[in-house]
Amino acid sequence: MHGADGVAFDGTAPVLVIGAGACGLTAALAARQAGAEVAVIERDPLPRGNTALSAGLIPAAGTRFQRARGIDDDPARFAADILAKTKGRADPAMVATVTQEAASTIEWLADAARIDFRVLDDFRYPGHSALRMHAAPEGTGEGLLDRLARAAEHADVTLMTDAAVTALFAEDDGRIAGVQVTRPDGSADRVGCGALILACNGFGGNPAMVRAHCPEMADALYFGHPGNRGDAVLWGTALGAATRDMTGYQGHASVAHPHGILITWAVISEGGIQVNLEGRRFADESRGYSEQAVEVLGQPDRLAWVIFDEPIAAVARQFEDFRTAEAAGAVKWAESVPALATATGLPAAALAETLHQVTAFAGGAQACPFGRRFDPRSVLLPPFAAVRVTGALFHTQGGLVVDADARVLRPDGIPLPNLYAGGGAACGLSGPEADGYLSGNGLLTATVLGRLAGRHAAEHFGAREAENAA
Repeated sequence: MHGADGVAFDGTAPVLVIGAGACGLTAALAARQAGAEVAVIERDPLPRGNTALSAGLIPAAGTRFQRARGIDDDPARFAADILAKTKGRADPAMVATVTQEAASTIEWLADAARIDFRVLDDFRYPGHSALRMHAAPEGTGEGLLDRLARAAEHADVTLMTDAAVTALFAEDDGRIAGVQVTRPDGSADRVGCGALILACNGFGGNPAMVRAHCPEMADALYFGHPGNRGDAVLWGTALGAATRDMTGYQGHASVAHPHGILITWAVISEGGIQVNLEGRRFADESRGYSEQAVEVLGQPDRLAWVIFDEPIAAVARQFEDFRTAEAAGAVKWAESVPALATATGLPAAALAETLHQVTAFAGGAQACPFGRRFDPRSVLLPPFAAVRVTGALFHTQGGLVVDADARVLRPDGIPLPNLYAGGGAACGLSGPEADGYLSGNGLLTATVLGRLAGRHAAEHFGAREAENAA
């Protein structure tokens, strides 16, 4: 952080956005719609980040897309699901804001970015009481991001790529005057701004910060974008901003090893199980993929096998990652339990006993010692499928505290003069623990807080311009 006194800027953007993921591009579209000129700064050659690595799913309640499918849902129900998943540890006011704004954000994105969202109706993700996952036609985060990038281009948003923000310049009252942008060749420019939006995600790519705040994931595979170095949090705290829930994160217990391909949690939601290298289950897999990550990492060699069958695979194939995993040979198939043991290298007797127990759990003959309730219809039958997986850190959930306008707040609740944040830069809705993460909430806060930040940053700049003119 540097003082702004005497700093000359090479150009000025009324609204400046750092990061061209879903949050940054949504913010840019919202600011343009509100009448402001916008520039987005992206360190990579092309917009990618965590959004492109994600499944691209955005949960929202009460959308026209749900109504078209006859799905009954509303924001209050969505908020209750989030608070139940977090055991009441998330900020209820922010949960209410985001869930109330989610449906209008989805519908606005559909119109502004020409995204014909579809609602996934084959299964419900853990913790969601309704079918509310909205996906772009491609069914991938990359597809969603490409559509947002095209919409930003059509809206005349200025996009600066291969440009890393290496310094912020602030007035004595905390007002951001501008930033320094450094190119790969070492050249640098200084860009002034009327308002600044931090949309540069969390700190999953900063090992020191992960070890300090999320030590149980310090040695886990990091499955997010390496550019997520915690810059937003570091800049914000240097300005005196408040942070919250820095110990929260989204993990995932199902990344194919060694292929490094995400295996959709539908394989578990639809009745699949996880066993360790001894062929035995070790936790209630159905609780959620985030909290299950640390369970997998606690097993021998930090590995597990996901076991399922053909009907479950048919559901999973709607996801491109799963199809890629099959093509790469990560999914092993077997016509019998002994053949499955041979294909996986798991102890045959232990594996057979585990599958026999699961059948008994599903039939009600025994109770699962880990507390999982198995659907009687989900007994696994041959041919069996198996994927070797490890646990991973996807993105952090702690971050800068923002208000309902996405303004960054000081510890006393007073907003910094012209600083906004969304997505992984802002505190999420998961509370302080991994088990609070509800599927899709990363892109939920990216898009909703991005839209709020863009709209209010543009309004802030307009009001300040009018004030200066008077």
